[in-house]
Amino acid sequence: MGQNNLVVILSGFLVGLLVGQTGTGGGSLMTPLLVLLFGVHPAAAVGTDLLYASATKSVGTLVHGAHRTVNWRIVRLLASGSVPGTVLTLLVLSQFNLNSRAAGTLISVMLGVLLLLTALSLVFRRQFVGVMAPRMEVLTPRQVTHCTTAVGMLLGVLVTTTSIGAGALGVTALLLLYPRLPMASIVGSDIAHAVPLTLVAGLGHWWMGSTDWSMVMWLLVGSIPGIVLGSYLAVRVPDRVLRPILAATLAAVAGQLLF
Repeated sequence: MGQNNLVVILSGFLVGLLVGQTGTGGGSLMTPLLVLLFGVHPAAAVGTDLLYASATKSVGTLVHGAHRTVNWRIVRLLASGSVPGTVLTLLVLSQFNLNSRAAGTLISVMLGVLLLLTALSLVFRRQFVGVMAPRMEVLTPRQVTHCTTAVGMLLGVLVTTTSIGAGALGVTALLLLYPRLPMASIVGSDIAHAVPLTLVAGLGHWWMGSTDWSMVMWLLVGSIPGIVLGSYLAVRVPDRVLRPILAATLAAVAGQLLF
């Protein structure tokens, strides 16, 4: 095993640990890592991360399911929007050469912007939810259902294009729509929804030829034990200490991609 593979395994473990505990950090960290640290083309980084994420979050879903911290109704509502959104986005992306330099530059810029939004959502999530919560409380159960599906569709577009969004942005949306749901259930439901979303998107990118299977395998060697440990800790350790550190890291990575 080469030193480079050891670095890939360690990267997978650390990202899996964060995903399991906070529901955030998958695409937000892994895709930029693949681009900046390992020199992977942005399009290939997105496709590789999506397949890695589908396998990693499947394991996380099993752990959260065992702890009964997955609301399957919410997962179904999100998936009813995200899967069609993913398929439509893949059809649009298939019309372009994703491996070109122009496509790589565009994806890098989109990654940087979404990383900044993710960092902001981590730092100011409580304030944002506090301001928006009174407005969301007037929604009827039917409107909440429709909003959940719409959030799923938006996540489908964002995740298929950049592999970012299902974590911090998805969790923030669920906190607004389901304020009485425990945080562990928010995280568990978000992780469970990411499985069909990233699987469909990842297979689509594989079909378009933008996936590094060798990298996927080495990442999984590290990430599976990482997300098992992180999911176990999610119901025991609060994430208020991790969130500021993660946000600062994401902001720094965004700067590297944008400037």
